[in-house]
Amino acid sequence: MNPRLKFEILTLFPKFFESPTKQSVISRAIKNGVIQINIRNIRDYASDKHRTVDDKPFGGGEGMVLKIDTLVSALQSIDSNQKPYTVLLDPKGKKFDQNHAEILSNKKNITLVCGHYEGVDQRFADNWADEIISIGDYVLSGGESAALVLIDSITRLLPGTLGNEKSAKKDSFSKIKNSAGIMKRILEYPVYTRPEVFQEKRVPDVLISGDHSKIKAWRQTKALETTKKSRPDLI
Repeated sequence: MNPRLKFEILTLFPKFFESPTKQSVISRAIKNGVIQINIRNIRDYASDKHRTVDDKPFGGGEGMVLKIDTLVSALQSIDSNQKPYTVLLDPKGKKFDQNHAEILSNKKNITLVCGHYEGVDQRFADNWADEIISIGDYVLSGGESAALVLIDSITRLLPGTLGNEKSAKKDSFSKIKNSAGIMKRILEYPVYTRPEVFQEKRVPDVLISGDHSKIKAWRQTKALETTKKSRPDLI
């Protein structure tokens, strides 16, 4: 059975992905045939005997730059009959969000190129990457952590991944209609579980009232309150 989505990961640190891909949602999606993950060591595509993957930047400066010839060789090693959508993970890219995850979840083949060191040769970014993505306004040691973020957020949107498909539609950043009928993204409402009372802290009465219409209204109100407080930019 062909997977719904195939991920190709180009990285200098393939072992980084060994444990995460064997856990939780990602592991379940692989076992269920929803996704396939292939990991390629960029160093395997270096052309010299020393397996050189980086070099000093032209014009001088700090750090080392990933070489374009090695990156292109790694990218072109992927089955040409299934042209991948190539994403470069780089802090200079467009900031990733839930809407972006939903768009990428419709792809069939995604290649994630994990940047490292001072970055990648700009010619690769300009000519071989379909888009450049950042997961936030901070700098990581490499794109491996960012690649896992994309894989997790995209995979959980695919049918057959979660035990309860409806749960993803109620997560934070899910879409709702406001009073004007405009779709907005809001954070999830607060959740509670047993024990009902812990160190004199009680679960809100409405949640144990059994009145589902009141519970639904309470959750909508709290979701909006939480969003206004923590992420007013979403409102």
